Amino acid sequence: MAQFDLKDHSHRRYNPLTGEWIQVSPHRSKRPWQGQVEKTGGAELLAFDPACYLCPGNVRANGEVNPTYTSTYAFTNDFAALVEDVPAGEFRDSDLLLAKSEAGICRVICFSPRHDLTVAEMDAAGIRSVIDLWIEEYNQLGKNKNIQYIQIFENKGAVMGCSNPHPHGQIWAQQSIPAEPAKKQQHQLDYFKRKGVTLLADYQVLEQKHQERIVFENDHFIVVVPFWAVWPFETMIVPKRAMARITEMTEAERNAFADAYRRMAARYDNLFEVSFPYSAGIHQAPSDGEAHAEWHWHMVFYPPLLRSATVKKFMVGYEMLANPQRDITPEFSADRLRSLSDTHFKQHIVSEIPKP
Repeated sequence: MAQFDLKDHSHRRYNPLTGEWIQVSPHRSKRPWQGQVEKTGGAELLAFDPACYLCPGNVRANGEVNPTYTSTYAFTNDFAALVEDVPAGEFRDSDLLLAKSEAGICRVICFSPRHDLTVAEMDAAGIRSVIDLWIEEYNQLGKNKNIQYIQIFENKGAVMGCSNPHPHGQIWAQQSIPAEPAKKQQHQLDYFKRKGVTLLADYQVLEQKHQERIVFENDHFIVVVPFWAVWPFETMIVPKRAMARITEMTEAERNAFADAYRRMAARYDNLFEVSFPYSAGIHQAPSDGEAHAEWHWHMVFYPPLLRSATVKKFMVGYEMLANPQRDITPEFSADRLRSLSDTHFKQHIVSEIPKP
């Protein structure tokens, strides 16, 4: 019998952060990269859109007027999924029907006054302003004794449910720890108790050793396609120094984080030469006043595009009923992303236009 090979044989991979498994079937894609680049001809956006409720000076749906902001801007979501004035209580019928009230705060974070930009096309200084605002918001929300977890995230692209192309993200702060961070909380704590070091600190050592899944790195962060990645071109930004929360970053680390965020977003756009959709977010320690030495914060990117701008991955059939599955391996995805430029493809196009 042939010797087992990750590149050729069906197998399951374990995610130590969540305790879950993913099915990998590399034999289904002996030629996973067909080379096609099917571009989607999206309409060119204006730098300022008078109909956009996120642009500076425009009126929002609730009648409030945005300030004429010149960098970043944050406000409480006009249609928030979580609100503060929810009466405490629960519904229970036996051990099977249970509901509990959940209060919280939802904030919208405008990354730039420019309607036509995305993170991939912003400069590192502009992204650094976003990171500074995230930290400011985290500090303010964390002072609320009713807030136990703060989820920072960005949805990019209509396919990811983003209803407005203006560059923005959200922060949901709530009473309880959501499911995904809760799983990571438990597994990181278990690992730290056994090893005395964070799970992601040890994981970095392994990735540095193998050099198969690292997309790029700078002085303070590595960007890697996780060994257990579910989405075709899923990546994770991990600080080289173990920190429980983004509030612990030094000035140099904040700059390096902005650099990594920009470079990764640009590579995504360069992959199929489109504005690449994704959901991205930061997982970090609960805001419960505890130190949480077991936590090693990280940012994850979950993009749906598979082979081109028009071929997407969906969770269907086996994946909805059993567990996630992928054909192209994380190693292949990392190699493909690693081969791309950090310079956005639109800049290449502009530089190639002959001057009159």
